[in-house]
Amino acid sequence: MDNRIGELQVFLRVVEAGSFSEAARQLLMTPSTVSKLIARMEARLGVKLIERSTRHLLLTEEGRLLHERGGALLADLESFERELAEGAAKPGGTIRVNASVTFGTLALEPLLPAFWQAYPRIVVDLSLSDEIVDLYLDRTDVAIRIGPLPDSSLVARRIGVAQRKIVAAPAYLARHGTPQSLADLAAHNCLGFNFRRSAPVWPIREGGRIQDRMVTGTLLANNGETVRRLAVAGMGLARLADFHVRANLAAGRLVELFPDAGDEEEIHALHLGGPLLPQRIRVFLDFMLPRMQAWLRGDD
Repeated sequence: MDNRIGELQVFLRVVEAGSFSEAARQLLMTPSTVSKLIARMEARLGVKLIERSTRHLLLTEEGRLLHERGGALLADLESFERELAEGAAKPGGTIRVNASVTFGTLALEPLLPAFWQAYPRIVVDLSLSDEIVDLYLDRTDVAIRIGPLPDSSLVARRIGVAQRKIVAAPAYLARHGTPQSLADLAAHNCLGFNFRRSAPVWPIREGGRIQDRMVTGTLLANNGETVRRLAVAGMGLARLADFHVRANLAAGRLVELFPDAGDEEEIHALHLGGPLLPQRIRVFLDFMLPRMQAWLRGDD
């Protein structure tokens, strides 16, 4: 019988301790035993995990990947065992959730009181950011993504579709005029984003195809909610999701321009895969996703 979990625990302790001898001291083992266990792992996997020197330990690329995903695997295993021990009827533990500022504020936060009433032993650790997070590195359990998904081992569960709209405040249009064609966008202050993955283009439907149109503006922000507020304040044109500007359009604080030019982006909930999905994550997804889908559709 092998003991891969035990070997993984030793490997993680070596990385965290920064040396074989310190890891051995903490684990109440001899340094030679720790070294043999790591060597056995490397032989079984057929890869080098740690480059050794007299002063430092350096993880190889394979070692870095094992450290990231192995740590997450052990955390899930520990959580799963706790849930089994405490009873499946009362899931508990912490679930780390990431979403964009807008979607998190409008779609997710209003559901948390009801979720807490249903599952009072689950701690929801919520982070709102329009930057893309790495679920492995940030130890995030569930991330809500709007837009195309990269190829990965993550499991994606579809929530719905966001229709992008080009909007402006009546006050802005009164001062600067209403653009009559998509080419007129070049003469207007188009509000944008300043995070690393952004580009000064708006994907716009033209002639039945989505094309990137260059835009310029004097105001940039790191989240959609700030861009919406700037647009309502009459600072320029904005390209935002329909659910984000739904209330402002209904109240007349924003008006839509070029209704046929909007593109669509799918919304997904992403989580780590595997057969041992912790119950706290499973009940969170089962509770939240149908309600988010109803909210996106505009159901009462």
